[in-house]
Amino acid sequence: MTKVRCAIYTRKSSEDGLEQEFNSLDAQREACAAFISSQKHEGWALLPDRYDDGGLSGGSLERPALQRLLEDVKTGRVDQIVVYKIDRLTRSLADFAKIVDVLDASQASFVSVTQSFNTATSMGRLTLNMLLSFAQFEREVTAERIRDKIAASKRRGLWMGGTVPIGYDPDGRTLTINEAGAATVRMLYDLYERLGSVRSVTEEAERQGLRSRKREGDDRTRAGGGVLGRGHIHHILTNPLYAGRIRHRSQVYDGQHPAIIDPDRWDRVQAQLQAEAAKPRGKAASKRQSLLCGKLTDETGDRLTPSHSKSRTGQRLRYYVSHRLVTGRAERHPDAWRLPADQLETRIASLVCGALSAPGLVPTLVPNAPADAIVNLTTKLSTVLTEAGSDDILALVERVDIAPGSLTLALDASTIAERLNLDANVIEVAPLVTSHPFQLRKRGVETRLVLGTPAVHLDRTLIRNIAKAHAWFERIKAGETFAEIAATEGTSKRRIQQLIDLAFLAPDIVRDVLAGTQPVGFTSDWCKRRTLPTDWTEQRALLATL
Repeated sequence: MTKVRCAIYTRKSSEDGLEQEFNSLDAQREACAAFISSQKHEGWALLPDRYDDGGLSGGSLERPALQRLLEDVKTGRVDQIVVYKIDRLTRSLADFAKIVDVLDASQASFVSVTQSFNTATSMGRLTLNMLLSFAQFEREVTAERIRDKIAASKRRGLWMGGTVPIGYDPDGRTLTINEAGAATVRMLYDLYERLGSVRSVTEEAERQGLRSRKREGDDRTRAGGGVLGRGHIHHILTNPLYAGRIRHRSQVYDGQHPAIIDPDRWDRVQAQLQAEAAKPRGKAASKRQSLLCGKLTDETGDRLTPSHSKSRTGQRLRYYVSHRLVTGRAERHPDAWRLPADQLETRIASLVCGALSAPGLVPTLVPNAPADAIVNLTTKLSTVLTEAGSDDILALVERVDIAPGSLTLALDASTIAERLNLDANVIEVAPLVTSHPFQLRKRGVETRLVLGTPAVHLDRTLIRNIAKAHAWFERIKAGETFAEIAATEGTSKRRIQQLIDLAFLAPDIVRDVLAGTQPVGFTSDWCKRRTLPTDWTEQRALLATL
């Protein structure tokens, strides 16, 4: 008789009751163990290892015990997974497909104690998919009910939990004023009305020693109490909570908690903030700070430093240039970067918004957060992006690594945690690092940044000239001279000499030209002014600079 090694997997979505001596996980395990004992005649044997996930949703596979179980399946230590119900394993059809792939690859299977069917048959798999569809439907309906409950509660002015803002203490479904924190909030509003700039307020708050709220987690870990950052101060100045109101998505309702800032005064501060953001820059634009200073690095590890020049009309043009160009001559560093600052900052800000607006980001960013907290954080993140200016968006950037063909963007976890009123330790850093296609294209004196997949641009003139160059080269091999070819083609000897190098292009470069994805600067006119190297590697390196 073949021995079937069985592992029991148990899960509970909430932590309620887990502290009891006999909880839901124990009940599931007891039922599964009894079922395994009833199959002893089939060679089933219970493994001693426990795989219990308490307080974790079935909507994700990111569960420690489940991951450990799947790893044991892959290594051949487990032959059969036993669960109380299918939805204990997963509530997602997509995740179930991944689990089945792991089981099939390891020739393992699973069984549900309360839902008996054979997954080895097509009918069994159909039944299983139907059950999982209903489980997923139930999870989505539950999430909708939670969202509707939160929306209805906020319309009544109730505080629905989350990180307690500085200046308040929680009191059930409302807040009470914490005078020590409220004094800090009032001082920040005083400073802004007097100084008129969030940056100036940040500097003055640091000078006066103002600190963020100190918090203690359930595991006794302490956070907060640090210097108030610019993003945190901007959030305090724009948070309607301090005017006795509750925000839900784009709507604001009267709250049931007391206001720290008089509502009329809060409205005046919002008008002042908007007026400051909408000011025409004029001469001030020439003094605009380079917001990515110290955050840009090229493929050699060299930092890109701010630089500027003046146009013929006297306009100040900002750039980010590789530091080696500042300390040496450009001829010695042909691989150095010189990027137009305004274009780069605009494109990076767009990438930041895209990365933080990606579907499903928040659950991967805060993997251990419950469903209602994820809904709140998603709403809060959307509000941050909607209300933030370009300066605030770029403040979320920690580092940008630029290389020919690619750009890697890393966002600052601590700054994002401040915006969301979270402890930075609970945020996963991996989702905040993204890679994007990147090209610097030149056409004459014009420089253009291309982020994303390059557009198709068929240069039919270049294609015809490549075809002519190959035909001319065949005639030269047959013994004709440049002059003879020019006479029969009705063109000049010099033109043939200028374009004949196109016959020696690397095959992948020719394919790019035919597909229309070659660098914009690679044109027939560009070829006439230069001699292309015959070495294909040198050709690729040269075209990468266009």
